[in-house]
Amino acid sequence: MSMETTAWVQAYRAMHAEQDRRPFNRASLRRIGGFARPHRRRIFQFLGLSVLTALLAVAVPVLAGRVVDTIVSGGATATVVRLAVIIAVIAVAEAGLGLYERLLSARLGEGLILDLRRAVFDHVQKMPVAFFTRTRTGALVSRLNNDVIGAQRAFSTTLSGVVGDTVTLVFTLVVMLTLSWQITLLALVLLPVFVLPARRMGTRMAALQREGARLNAEMGTRMTERFSAPGATLVKLFGRPEQESREFAERARRVRDIGVRTAMAQTVFITALTLVSALALALVYGLGGWYALRGSLEPGAVVALALLLTRLYAPLTALSSARVEVMGALVSFERVFEVLDLKPLIEEADDARETPAGALSVEFDEVRFGYPAADKVSLASLEEVAALDTRGGDEVLKGISFRAEPGQMIALVGTSGAGKSTIAGLLPRLYDVDQGAIRIGGVDVRELTAGSLRATVGMVTQDGHLFHESVRANLLLARPDATEDELWSALERARLAPLVHTLPDGLDTVVGERGYRLSGGERQRMTIARLLLARQRVVILDEATAHLDNTSEAAVQTALAEALADRTALVIAHRLSTVRAADQILVVEDGRVVERGTHDALLAAGGRYAELHDTQFAEGSSEGFAEGVARAAV
Repeated sequence: MSMETTAWVQAYRAMHAEQDRRPFNRASLRRIGGFARPHRRRIFQFLGLSVLTALLAVAVPVLAGRVVDTIVSGGATATVVRLAVIIAVIAVAEAGLGLYERLLSARLGEGLILDLRRAVFDHVQKMPVAFFTRTRTGALVSRLNNDVIGAQRAFSTTLSGVVGDTVTLVFTLVVMLTLSWQITLLALVLLPVFVLPARRMGTRMAALQREGARLNAEMGTRMTERFSAPGATLVKLFGRPEQESREFAERARRVRDIGVRTAMAQTVFITALTLVSALALALVYGLGGWYALRGSLEPGAVVALALLLTRLYAPLTALSSARVEVMGALVSFERVFEVLDLKPLIEEADDARETPAGALSVEFDEVRFGYPAADKVSLASLEEVAALDTRGGDEVLKGISFRAEPGQMIALVGTSGAGKSTIAGLLPRLYDVDQGAIRIGGVDVRELTAGSLRATVGMVTQDGHLFHESVRANLLLARPDATEDELWSALERARLAPLVHTLPDGLDTVVGERGYRLSGGERQRMTIARLLLARQRVVILDEATAHLDNTSEAAVQTALAEALADRTALVIAHRLSTVRAADQILVVEDGRVVERGTHDALLAAGGRYAELHDTQFAEGSSEGFAEGVARAAV
């Protein structure tokens, strides 16, 4: 590799490193060592190969000089052939070692990426729902991609580069000083002419690269929003295609302009390095030739010095930017550790136990709860804001108490924002209560294992979320070991089997992003089928029939009646017709239960429930959930 090309590679690597001047953090270094420890054998092999490769790189110019001296002095042909064979063997060895070094580098780097990604992914899965409601998905994904890759570069590139460059530099200087200390010192005097422009241009290109990355991110974010199913629908309904096209074209033009400026900066940089390289070689050949003609330097030494020069400037340039690269890798590690250090609010107790067997009761005992502040569940860098919102902690639930006996259905009704969905979210421990307790089968949910709680409590929400996978994959999420017959049985009970039979690939048909290839009612029945497949003993329905037309609602209600049979249920509904059959109805207002009783008793009381009922229904209203349950029982 030529001197200017090698220097460009080093400057390019420095360009992508974060220009951070913070001091080393010893705690971070210890944690990095913890991740590196399982790979220490491979790291030592990698460093050993780097040293050996550096030694071989210095040996070739020396041997080439001896070949020239042998030819000039009229030496034996056998000597020239022997030296040429040695050079060829070294070349083959360098190639083989280079391949093996690349293999070790790939295994080391990819192994570290795997460890870091698994650590971050597993940790993020433990975070509460509040974390995901605040965090920008792209910023979080960037930690798993860009920052993890930046961190592994410390081992796969920077570490070996520093070791190899140091060894190459030391041996090159020793050999050059041995051959001609005058030319060597002059070459070192010219070093600033080579290094300083490289540093200055590297900084310039780093700025262009960051600006280009920002503009690309903006353009990518806009495309992601517009190309999603909801975004595309919104644009078609309210957007103006011509304006959308103009705004996108403007962003694309800015990306183009940055690309042109970056390309020209790179070209100027390469041209300057090529010129400096040529001038340096001219100096060696001119001064070295002068010494050779005077008899104070062998001709072969001139050739060796010229070749060694290319191995002098490259490692010097690399080492001059090594601190930037190391700091860049350290910053990437710290950004990964920043996520890992965000403590999950919900943790499994050391002595956690399984959910009791049999039918289960559900009890809320003086539950008080306020959503946590942002600094408890999020990071400013993940929200892409300068500072986190300090609001939070205000009580949403203010002493909620009720009990559902095994097999009973409790309904929660009330105005929007009263706290009904918050109550539902606390039962499967999406959040933990601040005061009071929630018990399932007489056991506090905080004392249960996470696995047994998931296997016990099932939930159907109003959006009926599905992954961009097949019908089969979305169902198996509930029970991975389910058989084909069990899948079809769940679909039959959810009144969805006829539809799946008509799909082009049956169970293997992909449902699209968020399940948008299905209608709203079909998505809801898919989530109900998933619930039936999981066989959970406690069921939560959070506005499961909201936003559905009458036909879809009737089908979903029938499926829900199947899902609720012999299960303890907590049902949230705005449509009061869907909760007439509830064993107890709780009217929730401002985080408190203001009324409780059966449908008929609450109507007779003439309180808040009666007001809600009168507001919603007129004479001749459609039959509700009770009638659906009655039909399913026939």
